[in-house]
Amino acid sequence: MKAAVIESVGKAVVAEVPDPTPGPRQVVVEVAACGLCGTDLHILQGEFAPKLPIVPGHEFAGEVVGVGTEVTEVAVGDRVAVDPSLYCYECRYCRTGHNNLCERWAAIGVTTAGGAAQYAVAPVANCVKLPEHVRTQDAALIEPLSCAVRGYDVLQSRLGAHVLIYGSGTMGLMMLELAKRTGAASVDMVDLNPARLATAKQLGVSASAATPDELDRPQGWDLVIDATGNAKAIQDGLNRVAKAGTFLQFGVADYATRVEIDPYRIYNQEITITGSMAVLHSYERAAELFATGVLDPDVFISDRLPLDQYPQALEQFASGVGRKIVVVP
Repeated sequence: MKAAVIESVGKAVVAEVPDPTPGPRQVVVEVAACGLCGTDLHILQGEFAPKLPIVPGHEFAGEVVGVGTEVTEVAVGDRVAVDPSLYCYECRYCRTGHNNLCERWAAIGVTTAGGAAQYAVAPVANCVKLPEHVRTQDAALIEPLSCAVRGYDVLQSRLGAHVLIYGSGTMGLMMLELAKRTGAASVDMVDLNPARLATAKQLGVSASAATPDELDRPQGWDLVIDATGNAKAIQDGLNRVAKAGTFLQFGVADYATRVEIDPYRIYNQEITITGSMAVLHSYERAAELFATGVLDPDVFISDRLPLDQYPQALEQFASGVGRKIVVVP
């Protein structure tokens, strides 16, 4: 089959690789669409993936074309979205319900071959059937949405909160949509990319600007969310949290990223600094939300490119052009 392969640091190609074969409790999915994510860029930079080469792609959906000998939950022909999370279920974190912090953490498309290919293999337990009205090629959005749902689990957002989001890429826009539905009094967004801010305005952001200095909230925001992973944005965001507020590190920063904190201010103003890592008990809920129309795929997906253009798609994603980019095998 044809697949995208990150061969080495900085090098992605499209090549022929062996077709996957399902184990007893696995299925083979013919991929309808696979989204690109910041994690894919980290893998390209030599981070996250324990070894290269790897077939990337952890945001995907498709049709089941093969099932293992012990699979009864789905059948050939079923359309599914795939949770890429692979947990050991044995370590302390798995046993205490923090599976996303698994000591043997793994994921389809990060540590095992992923969905940037014509076919991908996945545990049947990771497959969520799609309702009839959901287009398979749109359901690649469910995985990033499940990360956003996890972010709001961590935030424990209260009614009437004023929210500030750094970054109006796909993840920032998803956090905007969830904030609107969790009772936020206002949701403001900052981004240096005016084209992306235009999408935020289309989705009903309360206010948007290149910097919070242009926004009228001198007392700060109750919830500040970084969806960029950028050190300057994170540093600025930490200083915009209102008293008794919360800062959520949601964007994926490079390993070497460092910022400064003010311990006395954290103490004196009872500020919470927290993080949200990937997916935790949120994939099925994201699938259900997606089926209700919480996101408009035609707004969120800006580019649908053939799998042959995966290296170019990575370059476009890295340049910040567009919103969610998906490859279509």
